[in-house]
Amino acid sequence: MKHISSFIAATALLALATVAHAETLKFDAGKYSQQPTGCDILAAHPDDPLRVAPGVRQSQVDALAAIAACEVAVARDPANPRLRYQLGRAYGYAGQGEKAGVHREAAVAANYPQALFVIGFLHLTGENKAPKDLCRAAELIHRSAQYGRLAGQVGYPMWVMEGRFEGCATPQGPAEMLEFLEAADAQTGDFYQESLIAVLKRDLKSFKPVGAAK
Repeated sequence: MKHISSFIAATALLALATVAHAETLKFDAGKYSQQPTGCDILAAHPDDPLRVAPGVRQSQVDALAAIAACEVAVARDPANPRLRYQLGRAYGYAGQGEKAGVHREAAVAANYPQALFVIGFLHLTGENKAPKDLCRAAELIHRSAQYGRLAGQVGYPMWVMEGRFEGCATPQGPAEMLEFLEAADAQTGDFYQESLIAVLKRDLKSFKPVGAAK
């Protein structure tokens, strides 16, 4: 009986996955300089898949030095969303979130995947002088998942199932969320990430979407 129930659940998830497919988008980093700058060395996030330097954890960032280096780099290459994101990161860590806004939005406008997730998260929590806006958060985090950002592929289904994005216009069907989780699982070999993904996939079997915005 247990095997039959497991088969039915697996079949149901497979059926959901065939109903609709998550749109997969690709960021073309080749449009921008990939030459590492002082900004990259001092302010790249180690989890940013498009970084061109090893990255620095928040506790190790010298915010003032990073701001100085990133201001120079952005002045030379203002269209580069990686540099704009990193300057916003440095301002944020220095407690100057109000100065970060224009650079964050520039990176978001260019669909820089790391910025989509991080700025979405800031709108989710209202941290660092970002206005708390759950539907803006849903939009950005969902888009980061479409661009293959692992944090978005895991975070978006998690927060949807928690009800954080209830009433927002972003798609919240189980089929797309399953695709995000499967894509995230294929990206990672980390035990803790894989464990969270497994829990979310289990919970997705009983998830009933509330629906789109009214």
